[in-house]
Amino acid sequence: MKKYRFLSLILLLAISVSLIPPAAAVPGQEDLDLFCTHAVLLDANHGEVLYDMKAYEKAYPASITKIMTALLVLEAVEFGQLSLDTPVTAGETRMQDVTYSYVNANIKLGEVLTVEELLYCTLLPSHADACNILAVAVDGSIEAFVDHMNRKAAELGCQNTHFTNPVGIHNENHYSTAYDLALIMRACLEYDTFRTIAKTPKYTLRATEMSGPREMYNSNALVSTWNHSGYLYDKCVAGKTGNTDEAGRCLAAAAEDGDEVLISVVLGSGPMEVPGDTELRQGHFRESKRLLEYGFNNFQRVTITKDSEPVEKVKVTMSRQADEVNVKPQGSIVRTLPKSMNLDDIESRITLFAKEVEAPVEAGQVMGTMTLSYNGEVYGTLDLVAVTSVERSELLYKKQQFFDFFQNEGVRIILAVVLFLAAVVVLKLTFFRRRRRPKAGTAARRGNYKGIRRQ
Repeated sequence: MKKYRFLSLILLLAISVSLIPPAAAVPGQEDLDLFCTHAVLLDANHGEVLYDMKAYEKAYPASITKIMTALLVLEAVEFGQLSLDTPVTAGETRMQDVTYSYVNANIKLGEVLTVEELLYCTLLPSHADACNILAVAVDGSIEAFVDHMNRKAAELGCQNTHFTNPVGIHNENHYSTAYDLALIMRACLEYDTFRTIAKTPKYTLRATEMSGPREMYNSNALVSTWNHSGYLYDKCVAGKTGNTDEAGRCLAAAAEDGDEVLISVVLGSGPMEVPGDTELRQGHFRESKRLLEYGFNNFQRVTITKDSEPVEKVKVTMSRQADEVNVKPQGSIVRTLPKSMNLDDIESRITLFAKEVEAPVEAGQVMGTMTLSYNGEVYGTLDLVAVTSVERSELLYKKQQFFDFFQNEGVRIILAVVLFLAAVVVLKLTFFRRRRRPKAGTAARRGNYKGIRRQ
């Protein structure tokens, strides 16, 4: 009996799993077989996802967290709260929650650095102490800054992100998604200072009263060969690495080719063996570069138009000119789509506001909408407009007005009351006349009376 129960349980589990719907795939997306757990490729100019590998599922961001820290600092500079030259004194909280396993700049208590210098420390070698110092400079405390981070994440449209620190220190409640991190990177790219710092291969931190000069190298191998060689990518304009045991090796990177700007986020990668290559490859760098090249090589900006011919008809009343009018789509939709995609495969769904309308109809009048989609993803909606004008027949219109007038419930009630009253009056008059009519013979007798004259 237990054996059959066990088999039944296995069968039920298999059926349940088979019923789970697969995640919606990006149209034309190839299987890149990326060596990571989560990834996304985002068209930064238009916010369109070009590649999705568990991009909306919870993951640990590690030190990619620091792009949010940098974003809030740059906003404070933009709003005039700070400037890049503002001197900041390192306080007691500079090492809050930071353990020996996290990279830091060994900034001394009381040491003074500028906001710009601390940003270089944060984004290049990923120094944890610099993050904490900047957090206090912006919001007064690390706790207030973390609240600020979460508010900003929500403002950017992040749906599954929660921060507990400005560094990226692992915490079960410190998480994000590949897509959310791409949104944060997209916001960072609006600042030239971010681009300048994030692309710098090497930076020398000036000597202070408490420390000599410190050389710093960018940990992003797409722009620097300090740690790893063989990954330089000339289109890369910014990036931020992350690495913890729980998160794996991660990279958020941005690349530019002409007017095109793409953002890739790779999470949960690590050292990988590549067939025919004796060197152990760094998965987060290799896969990020592959993902960005895939985007530039396989996608293009496409204008989708459907306004060449009428697609539907609408019946028209109150006209002797025509009893229907053709409608066609107006305008166009622009999307970033695979170069290999056949635009004829795009599906159209027509929705008319009404199947029948009264004249007059003006050419260009909106009569409905056409929604364009592919494989379940909606690309946009076009207006359906009348191709020609249709004039109204005044005779038919007046006739309809007359008919409609007497079809009005209030008018019909008034007419019924009037008819009823009229009927009552007629009946009363008829009855009154009958009562006052002389009886037969009476008038004759009265009219023919002759008196007897006396002799």
